[in-house]
Amino acid sequence: MPIVRILLILFAFVSPALAQDGAHDLAAARDAAKAFKVYVDAVAKKGERPDLTRPEVAALLGHVFDLDALAALPPVQASDMNWLMDWTDAANATHKLFILYGSKPGPQPDLAALARNMTEYGDQYAVAMSFMIRGMAREAVAGQLFWAELAPEQRTRIREEGFLGFRKNSAIYILTTVCAAIQGASKPANARLVAAALRDTREVWASFLLPQDRARVIAELADLPKWAPDELARADLATFTAALQVAN
Repeated sequence: MPIVRILLILFAFVSPALAQDGAHDLAAARDAAKAFKVYVDAVAKKGERPDLTRPEVAALLGHVFDLDALAALPPVQASDMNWLMDWTDAANATHKLFILYGSKPGPQPDLAALARNMTEYGDQYAVAMSFMIRGMAREAVAGQLFWAELAPEQRTRIREEGFLGFRKNSAIYILTTVCAAIQGASKPANARLVAAALRDTREVWASFLLPQDRARVIAELADLPKWAPDELARADLATFTAALQVAN
């Protein structure tokens, strides 16, 4: 993507706003995600690798994984579901563009490509996972509020199965994140960033995860002192696990 075009897109993001607005943040994130994909596709056509440290590229990722904007949002409401899922979807698709970059297609993961990308893009991946954990936690709360507001006749089987699926998939996502972003982190700061996100959202996950999934997460993290690379990350994971144990 031409640098001038990226800069024009970034300039459009700085329109003034009187207050933090999730829909406004989503629009910025979605536009940045589209621009980042165009950039990655252009780099791939040249047979090169994305440079996520370039200021204009880093700025695009900053709008997709905007932790400050997420933290500045007002208390969660059921209506957040109108835009929040789109934001987390954009963030999820964006991080896959660089963490899976260059992977060979096939039924099994391309471990060599993943290892290289985790090393080269570890900083960006940690930020993405911190954002995803926090964004999904807000989504979980909004989803519970949305479900509580539904009239009995609106609680259809499709909606019930979708909500149940989100609860189950959240446990899988958390375990995958811990293994990839904390155990595989090459820098203590990155492990700490992701572990802190789990610590800060522990009360949400303690109530949102299904009992059997809480038990699975607790069991999987039981031996974390053996593999978590950083003392502070281990402490935060222990705090997270303790909250799940209380709920169970």
